Amino acid sequence: MEILTRCPLFKGIDIKQLSQLMDKVPHQIKKYAKGHMIAQSGDECHSLMIMLKGSVKGEMIDYSGKAIKIEDIEPPKPLAIAFLFGENNTCPVNIVANNSVEMFVLPKASVISLMQLSSSFLTNFMNMISSKTQFLSDKIRFLSFQTIRGKIAHYLLQLIGPVEGEIMLPKSQEELANMFGVTRPSLGRALRELHNENIIEAKGKSIKIMNRDLLIKQLKKA
Repeated sequence: MEILTRCPLFKGIDIKQLSQLMDKVPHQIKKYAKGHMIAQSGDECHSLMIMLKGSVKGEMIDYSGKAIKIEDIEPPKPLAIAFLFGENNTCPVNIVANNSVEMFVLPKASVISLMQLSSSFLTNFMNMISSKTQFLSDKIRFLSFQTIRGKIAHYLLQLIGPVEGEIMLPKSQEELANMFGVTRPSLGRALRELHNENIIEAKGKSIKIMNRDLLIKQLKKA
């Protein structure tokens, strides 16, 4: 229960209230081993799953068979919350356990009951769906860039925002390559090109934008 109180879905609900709510609805805890395919793209979403332990990754497989990681999900976040309801309520990605995982599972009927029992839960659920929709919209926009340089430019410009200065990349090159759907050598080569062209200054994880206008132009190249 303590972990669940930290889940955004239960914001404003204390542990006593949460325990009382859970006593009224069916739920269970499921465990998965590292590498287990928890859900496959196209599977119908029957339940709301909330991370209790470990982490999972959401990934898409392109037509060449290459896996593109969408995001890592750790406790106490829920999974595929935006796809629990709707006419086409299927999981949009493969969900794979990064390590040993424990999930708190609420059947769809229990979620509906919680919405009726708690206005806080209902409000939090709607807010999370809106935020997730915005995230997916940004992800689609990001993947639409056809060049590695365009992906790098979009990522850096999002990180730094309107201000100038130096930023520290929060991810390793390997993590960025997985996120971009490219190989690590290809990513490293593109970063060196941007550095050598004096568009950015790259020193390890430290990045400084030297020419914002030229970096923005990378977004428009096919």
